[in-house]
Amino acid sequence: MNSPFAAKSLLLMSVLSLAGGAGLALHAADKGKAKDKEKAEARAPLVVATDAKATNRDRADRVSYAAIIKQAGPSVVAVIANKKEKPEPTVSTPNLEEMLRRGFPGMPGQGLPGQGQQRPRRQRQLPTQSGGAEGMATVASPASGVIISTDGYILTNAHVVDGAEDVKVALGDPRKDYAATVVGRDARSDVALLKIEATGLAAITLGDSDKLELGDVVLALGNPAGRGRTVSRGIVSALGREAAGDGTEDFIQTDAAINPGNSGGPLIDTDGRLVGLCTARVTRDDSNAGLGFAVPANLVRFVAEQLAKNGRVERALLGVETQPLEPDLMAAFNVTQGALLSEVRVGGPADKGGLKGGDIVTRVDATEIKDHRQLQQTIARMAPGQDVTIAYLRDGKAAEAKVKLGSASADKAANNTERSGDIADTEGVLDDVSIDELTAEIREQLNVPARYQGVFVTSVAPGGPSSRAGIKEGDIILELDRRPTRNVEEAVKLSEEIKGPKILVQLWSEGRVRLVVVDESKK
Repeated sequence: MNSPFAAKSLLLMSVLSLAGGAGLALHAADKGKAKDKEKAEARAPLVVATDAKATNRDRADRVSYAAIIKQAGPSVVAVIANKKEKPEPTVSTPNLEEMLRRGFPGMPGQGLPGQGQQRPRRQRQLPTQSGGAEGMATVASPASGVIISTDGYILTNAHVVDGAEDVKVALGDPRKDYAATVVGRDARSDVALLKIEATGLAAITLGDSDKLELGDVVLALGNPAGRGRTVSRGIVSALGREAAGDGTEDFIQTDAAINPGNSGGPLIDTDGRLVGLCTARVTRDDSNAGLGFAVPANLVRFVAEQLAKNGRVERALLGVETQPLEPDLMAAFNVTQGALLSEVRVGGPADKGGLKGGDIVTRVDATEIKDHRQLQQTIARMAPGQDVTIAYLRDGKAAEAKVKLGSASADKAANNTERSGDIADTEGVLDDVSIDELTAEIREQLNVPARYQGVFVTSVAPGGPSSRAGIKEGDIILELDRRPTRNVEEAVKLSEEIKGPKILVQLWSEGRVRLVVVDESKK
């Protein structure tokens, strides 16, 4: 099963996914990777403009940001993803509070402090067109995007295009519509890369999000449904907000209003540079609570470059478990910062490089490591197979290790996140589905009866055989070809044994058990 069989997804629509994080993963076969490579070679390479200078914090506050909006505005587009859904009344757009409560992403069962279980709200929808089986209708889900290359590469959120039958992009004045290809989507970071056939476009410049500081002024731009540009102003309220639940991703928090339709739109600084990709908001009703979140530009660039090159994101792996340096540990180790390695996996990259449990990592190449989360984020944004120099402290003495990083999609013995789990590759069927173990938290979140044993679907590639058959994020796969899939290991084994091209899949979905047939002859 392809797309990393990984845990970082939104629990269904009632568990919408932002960023697919820790846990077991089932990845594409070599054959699938070869197809991805062929597609990538057929596409133009991604070339983006960057400007790493820090913003001028001594400059007087502006009376107007009109010039900045005129500069960055032409890069903002409307993204319309047409999906098959059951039409029903709607009340609000997705927001981070719901995502956290539903398990977003990779955080099943967790919510905001003091929040009880509530019935999830649905995304605001445009009028639907009838069609599809069993009362399903084509629903146009409006969102935003931002052009990052003059030849048609566009960023938006992964949840915007997840499950879409087709995607359109609208830009310019007068408005012009383009059919968009989903080059790839990464549920863990909630970033998707689109491509339209156009040239001479107004591409935004990417800034260095690592240089953001609390209090920096930022602007959120959007173009919901192509009905006109919206702009809101705020500041950077917090940095390094965890989203994936495994410490490998971090988000920017801002009090700039994230309006309905802003998903996938740019968060820019006062020089008009992209510093984040708007993705969610927290609210207790339809009002804005001043809690908006954006994917940092540096993470966005890493993901976009990988998607353009491979069609998916391959993250590096160090093969360690980490934990925070609490005050008593700082005193015991006589340090003030660093990443404490609580365990080094036997046979993993770190073990081969000579690192041991109890070591404190202080630097990776030129990057100073302040805490365990920074170590995880730094490694996760490196390439598998890359050679790095890791500085560390052992028994109070400084030393260095040369480590060749592994791949988070190929190494079964290690995981560079706080939550451990094996990862496996397969050449099996359903290579467009990602899964994870059905944990007690997910079972409780989705109210899955104890009698059902299976694996949790964390993502489904849009437009693929499984998506067309009706499999979606949040489903529980109970059987493949009448054989039980009680855990990831069984699912992986069965996926390798089953020949296809038609696979009978038993699911627990939305409170009931149903059977679907996935026809992989129509890939």
